[in-house]
Amino acid sequence: MAQKNCATHDYLQQQLQQDPSLLVKYQRADAITSNHLHNEIISGATGGSNGQLPVIKIPVVIHVVYNTSDQNISEAQIRSQIEVMNKEFRLQHADTNKIPSAFRSLAADTYIEFALATVTPKGYATNGIVRKKTDRYMYGMDDKIKFSSTGGDEAWDSDKYLNIWVGNLVSGVIGYSSVFGGPKEKDGIVVLYSAFGNTGKLSGTYTKGRTVIHELGHWMGLRHIWGDITCGNDGIDDTPMQKAATRGCPSGVLPSCNNEAGGAMYNNYMDLTNDECMNMFTIGQMQKMRASFASEGPHAALSHSNAASAIPLPEPATPVVNPEVSPLIKLYPNPAQSNITIDISSQENLIGQNLTIHNQLGQQVLTVKLSQLQTRVNLQQLKEGIYFVRIGQQTKPYKLLKTGSVINP
Repeated sequence: MAQKNCATHDYLQQQLQQDPSLLVKYQRADAITSNHLHNEIISGATGGSNGQLPVIKIPVVIHVVYNTSDQNISEAQIRSQIEVMNKEFRLQHADTNKIPSAFRSLAADTYIEFALATVTPKGYATNGIVRKKTDRYMYGMDDKIKFSSTGGDEAWDSDKYLNIWVGNLVSGVIGYSSVFGGPKEKDGIVVLYSAFGNTGKLSGTYTKGRTVIHELGHWMGLRHIWGDITCGNDGIDDTPMQKAATRGCPSGVLPSCNNEAGGAMYNNYMDLTNDECMNMFTIGQMQKMRASFASEGPHAALSHSNAASAIPLPEPATPVVNPEVSPLIKLYPNPAQSNITIDISSQENLIGQNLTIHNQLGQQVLTVKLSQLQTRVNLQQLKEGIYFVRIGQQTKPYKLLKTGSVINP
């Protein structure tokens, strides 16, 4: 790929055309992040408590949507991208010495970090990576990659996960981001598989994982540094006004629209230079991005998600019963916190039988007589753990998991 082409601005225009009502939602969310001044931002930006801000930790799920083996990128490539995200957003990457002297005082640690999810939306274990084989060879910016009905993969709850789709994109597009106010099922970023991470199946001049950094900037409310029009306004006070996108990997001072001494900030993540030349967000950009997680911001709920730290539930056991007893007997929920229901509607002959529960040592800990078609069994006296449920003369039991407090991924 000769040039980096971010399609986020075009995507926004497309979405507004398809749904004119989105404009009001977008403008409201953008205004909130532009105007929201919460105390921790002011404190951190002006020195505050050692100039440090609370770290915002974001759970991430990667949807790898692939047609060929090359597009099915490795876990190592995925994890390299997460590492890049953390280093770039915390200003801990190896290229900080390349930040032009005129801009070093503006370079910001955003105090935003990312981690692959440890639990699925249902609370079960995951490595934060979903792989989906598709018949489609490539995708445009029409969001087909986000829905199984069009050959993609559905988003996980965007209040609990940052969704990143990785796949093969049409020529000329390297990535795009959803927009403030858009539908939850489309929330997240889409990135070309060969521009994802800093190892593995990479190509072109976008091999340091910074395409994702650029798109995440959009996802948190940043515009392109040139404002998407000649000498436009990106809404950030401390970025120089720039005539247009910068390509390649320039050096020295390039003139800005107002001829500031430092020139154009072509090393900013929100320009379109090669990965090698991108190395900073400004303090103003940091404030704008963090505001998206503030109490009224579009990503407020996500900042409270524990989906990258919650302890997973064990996978639900498949009931195993004696062949003489119908598998239509229902036991639910499983896992269970305080109660289970035994439904023998299809086996009325079991009314009057005893239900017994044994622990893993074989000790009987509970007995209940099934006096009706649906019997509710109180488990509160049982400790957390694995139990075995038998009905009548069954020799093979149902396996039951008794849990404690509900995990909120």
